[in-house]
Amino acid sequence: MNPSPLTILVLYYSRHGATRKLAELIAQGIESVPGAEARLRTVPAVSTVSEAVEPDIPAGGAPYVELQDLHECAGLALGSPTRFGNMAAAMKYFLDGTAAEWLAGTLSGKPAAVFTSTGSLHGGQEATLLSMMIPLLHHGMLIMGLPYAHPELMNTASGGSPYGATHWAGIDGDKAITEDEKRLAIAQGRRLAEAAAKLQAPSQPPLHGPR
Repeated sequence: MNPSPLTILVLYYSRHGATRKLAELIAQGIESVPGAEARLRTVPAVSTVSEAVEPDIPAGGAPYVELQDLHECAGLALGSPTRFGNMAAAMKYFLDGTAAEWLAGTLSGKPAAVFTSTGSLHGGQEATLLSMMIPLLHHGMLIMGLPYAHPELMNTASGGSPYGATHWAGIDGDKAITEDEKRLAIAQGRRLAEAAAKLQAPSQPPLHGPR
């Protein structure tokens, strides 16, 4: 019997597709780890018009996230475009609805990573990443970044941060993901899945018995 796959939730909000592309690369990195699978999910947009209702199924891209996805995942990659140096309202709205999971410790002890895209090079990439870390820390998650062991962090002239994968999409969203950004996103997914696998592994007995 094959063991159950290790499910890593890749949860993102993307308005014009740039953050979605990063999410897909992170998912690629996750699935490069044997036994791991990525579960891509998104959140519906929010509206200032109270009567506005999103369809139950998005027109394109990943399905909408359900709270059960948080229970079933072994790790979480959270992504959002920046909104004035903060995560988008749609992602914040979803996270604000996870109080029951917070009380139950559903995500506590699980590894997490964050990623973002911005229209301008200095558009608040790292501030946005930090804003997404805060609720994850309240949930008791173990935040993972990208170490400088990845040489792309020293070479990149666009996105890429030790706090998480990023992409400089341009004001019109017309900038393609660079090779450095791509490698960092894939590496982040791989590191997240590897960490989740280690945390899920049964503990090894000590080399020597109790004294």
